[in-house]
Amino acid sequence: MDVGYIRVSSPDQNTLRQLEGVSVTRVFSDCVSGSTTQRSGLTACLDFIRDGDTLHVHSIDRLARNLQDLLRLLSDLIAKGISVHFHKENLLFSNEDNSFQRLHLQIIGAVAEFERELLRERQREGILQAKKLGKYKGRKCSLNPQEIVRIKERIEAREKVTHIAREYGVTRQTIYRSLRRQGLDPLPEAAKPCPIQSARMQTVTKRNGAKRTKAV
Repeated sequence: MDVGYIRVSSPDQNTLRQLEGVSVTRVFSDCVSGSTTQRSGLTACLDFIRDGDTLHVHSIDRLARNLQDLLRLLSDLIAKGISVHFHKENLLFSNEDNSFQRLHLQIIGAVAEFERELLRERQREGILQAKKLGKYKGRKCSLNPQEIVRIKERIEAREKVTHIAREYGVTRQTIYRSLRRQGLDPLPEAAKPCPIQSARMQTVTKRNGAKRTKAV
């Protein structure tokens, strides 16, 4: 199936020129900035399209405005067996073994990595400057105190941290860090070692340490 995707940034922009003369079965569209991939039309398009389909887009910047998003979208679509055709640039990406296509993807990946490094460098410079001015407060916690208490209760109930993190849209490290900031132990009580076992382990360690010392 041939599926089309059209995006404009404002309502006064003309969509008629995009995919003009291209025969498609279904068209999805967005009227929003391309700075993010969180677009209702694009989400619906990605949910609809299937293995063996071809996604038709007028130009690369209609699908993504930065190379990181572009590379991720292309990689995900190709991995699902979906071809992507950019008509303005006359580029076709698919899961076929094509040296010319691989070259383009490698170039996009290399430039995307360079773009990420530039962004990180600008962030580091901005943080350093803010620290010098006394304005840097660090990252705000993405979980409020009530959520942290609830998460601690769920961890105590032996619920997997990975599942909890996915539900709240954060990483496991964020959960552990948030718990420690609130003075809460991130480990459930049942997972903590027995004090007697700990004492034995410490004794063994000391004995081993003493033997090694004598050997030296």
